[in-house]
Amino acid sequence: MQWFGHKRIPSREGGVEIVVEELSTRLVKLGNKVDVYNRKGKNVQDKNADKENKKIKEYKGVKIITIPTINKKGIDAFLYSFCASVRALFGHYDVLHYHAEGSCAMLWIPHLFHKKIIVTIHGLDWQRSKWGGFATKYIKYGEKCAVKYADQIIVLSENVKKYFKDTYNRETVFVPNGIEKPTIKKANIIKNKYDLNKDDYILFLARIVPEKGLDELIDAYEKIKTDKKLVIAGGASHTNDYLEHIKEKTKNNKNIIMTGFVQGEELDELYSNAYLYCLPSHIEGMPISLLEALSYGRNVLISDIDENIQVAEKYATTFKMGDVSDLTNKLEACIEGKNRYNGSEIQEYVLNKYSWDDVVEKTINLYKGVKKWKKKN
Repeated sequence: MQWFGHKRIPSREGGVEIVVEELSTRLVKLGNKVDVYNRKGKNVQDKNADKENKKIKEYKGVKIITIPTINKKGIDAFLYSFCASVRALFGHYDVLHYHAEGSCAMLWIPHLFHKKIIVTIHGLDWQRSKWGGFATKYIKYGEKCAVKYADQIIVLSENVKKYFKDTYNRETVFVPNGIEKPTIKKANIIKNKYDLNKDDYILFLARIVPEKGLDELIDAYEKIKTDKKLVIAGGASHTNDYLEHIKEKTKNNKNIIMTGFVQGEELDELYSNAYLYCLPSHIEGMPISLLEALSYGRNVLISDIDENIQVAEKYATTFKMGDVSDLTNKLEACIEGKNRYNGSEIQEYVLNKYSWDDVVEKTINLYKGVKKWKKKN
């Protein structure tokens, strides 16, 4: 089988990359042959990864094929999707698995050659503010190609499942992301680097892009009186413009700490020792970072979009998306210790509900059962 639509693995550049890495490596462990097509190009978040990724030909049994492209926003993804789709025709694959809507604009290529195609929609990407007019139309076109040519479509939320049914009368399969039980770490690295201790900070961990609602979180945080710091962890996406805006906005507040892109033990420590995790996003597919925070037993404060609520269910404090006043009130209440949940109970809930083993099993069953899809008249 062949997978593409992500940027590259191994990588934590976004949720798509995490999903592709987790599932592809697990499929290999079960005896499947998996080729993953990485996109050649600059890693905006983790600059140290560029040199290493160029050398990778295999990762945990997954064959890595690097597809050349041009390092320019918009063109790079288009060229990658086209070249990868053509390259896949010669791979003798049982199934081609596309990830994200943009890459699906090239589905017509394998469809012409009667290849079996699975698509995972990680979210309605055309809604994201980072895209301009042409890019938005291109991604929307990719969505329509997925509807027309994919033999099976996987979605990560019931909300997106309903969207495809209502908009296109297209049936999809709901398969959520998974999570593993993490190892709780003491505050060592983060103590030395940022002077952070257990329970003395609020954590925001996500890509630094407008739709994550970071502006509202900063505005709310600066309205309340608290000794707890605000830690903003994450890197840019495509360009640094919004990241620079956030740096400028927070430069005079010593209690707001920007770590940049984090991974490994530093990431584990940030999750392990946070008093509260906050995700004020406007748009999500299925937020991996929220799953991760819950797996560490963290209390969470989230915007009331369906994709967030469906993940956390009752184990979250919610506020009206985009409402700084409501966010301020709820943030203050959380800091005061109101409506806190037991960490062990949170962890038990999320680990029982979201298992990578279950996701792999459902994905394999879809591969085995896939038949060429024909639109009903």
